[in-house]
Amino acid sequence: MRIDVFSIFPEYLAALDLSLIGKARQDGLLDVRVHDLRAFTTDRHRTVDDTPYGGGAGMVMKPEPWSQALASSLADAGAGDTAGTRPVLIVPSPAGEVFTQATAYELAEAEHLVFACGRYEGIDERVLEWAGENFDVRPMSLGDYVLNGGEVAVLAMVEAIGRLVPGVVGNPESLVEESHSDGLLEYPVYTKPSIWRERAIPEVLLSGNHAKIARFRRDEQLRRTSERRPDLLAKLDPASLDKADRATLAALGWTVTPEAVLPRP
Repeated sequence: MRIDVFSIFPEYLAALDLSLIGKARQDGLLDVRVHDLRAFTTDRHRTVDDTPYGGGAGMVMKPEPWSQALASSLADAGAGDTAGTRPVLIVPSPAGEVFTQATAYELAEAEHLVFACGRYEGIDERVLEWAGENFDVRPMSLGDYVLNGGEVAVLAMVEAIGRLVPGVVGNPESLVEESHSDGLLEYPVYTKPSIWRERAIPEVLLSGNHAKIARFRRDEQLRRTSERRPDLLAKLDPASLDKADRATLAALGWTVTPEAVLPRP
């Protein structure tokens, strides 16, 4: 997978050289290239922003540096891959769709991702319209809050996507048991010693009974999700729940109908 990131603060993305993503880059599993947007300006001040039409606070990123930067990404990558698929342009924005684990899985299948890190009040909207001729444009948000720029969001998204690329995570089974992989939050985990500061781990984990351990972990997933993210339970497919799941949910105050999982009044 090739990933291009354009930013006026390329040094912000230095963390992509660390940990699993950095190792994946060294091993050739991820081809991550960070570019300085100011390299695509033409004036001696390397200007990337200007005042907004219509007035208002803040500055807006100029369209021409962005068009030159994105065009360079297309040219360098051969205008997409040989199979004719279009690169995906991801623009971090609080006005974008919410980035989820499902989104990460979807984007992990792409061959070429391009990230445009906006700053100030954002990028001139015409850039996104123009880019739609050659890219699949996806404005994306990490959540309902505002950051100073897109770099933090890009670090999060590249890590979430990159770790799903085959070979990046050493044990692929660990990806299956993570939060959100099945629509639920992950169960709690424990390590040695079995008693720490007078707190013992659940006895079932010492039983050696794999079926009971699996049931305990599933129940903990349902309990934790009910307490912390009840909105996720409401999105579950009732057909995916077995008899034990339904009993646990009933004890937690939920009703499972053939159509939906609903909180009891």
